[in-house]
Amino acid sequence: MATADLLLHPVRMRILQALFDADPMTTAQLRDRLPDIAPATMYRHIAVLTDAGVLEVVGEKRVRGTMERSYRVRPEQAVVDPAARAAMTRKDHQRSFTTFVASLMTDFDRYLAGEDADPLSDGVVYRQAAVWLTDDEFAAMIEEIESTVVARVGRPENDGRTRRIVSLVVVPDKPATAPGPDA
Repeated sequence: MATADLLLHPVRMRILQALFDADPMTTAQLRDRLPDIAPATMYRHIAVLTDAGVLEVVGEKRVRGTMERSYRVRPEQAVVDPAARAAMTRKDHQRSFTTFVASLMTDFDRYLAGEDADPLSDGVVYRQAAVWLTDDEFAAMIEEIESTVVARVGRPENDGRTRRIVSLVVVPDKPATAPGPDA
C-alpha cells in the first residue's frame, strides 16, 4: 500500500484514474488520454508510480529504437495505507480532497468536451443524500456499495459497455453547534 503523498498527487491521480480497470496502456496512449500533461512530467510520474510498485510493466516492445512499455495498476497497491491515513493531518486531508475534487472536475470537463457528450442519455449522475446511520449501519452501507462496484470491475470492453467512472465521497454532517431540545 502507498502513502497519500504518492497517490494523491494531481498528476499521478489522473494517471491512475486513466488506468483503473482499463486495458494496459503505453505512455503514448496515456498522453493521448491526458494531452494536457507534458511528456516529461508524464514519464517522471509513471516512473515514480512504477518504482513504488503501484504500476507494473506488463509488456515491452521495441519501437523506433526505444523500448515501449505497457502499464497497468496493481489495485492492492493503489490504496492509501490505513496507517498513512491515520497519520494525515486535517490540512493533509484538505489538500487530498481538493486534489480528488479537481480530478473529478477534469474528468467531467474532458467528458463534456466530447462532441457526442449527452449527459441525459449517457446516464450522468451526481446526487447527494443525507442518511442517519449508526457506525455499524454506516460500515455495512459502505461495504454494500464497495461490493456492488467491485462486482462490476473487470468486465470486458465489449457488448456495448461504456467505461464509467464511479466516485464516492462520504462526509459526516456535524452541525457547528448541537441542536437544542426545541430543534
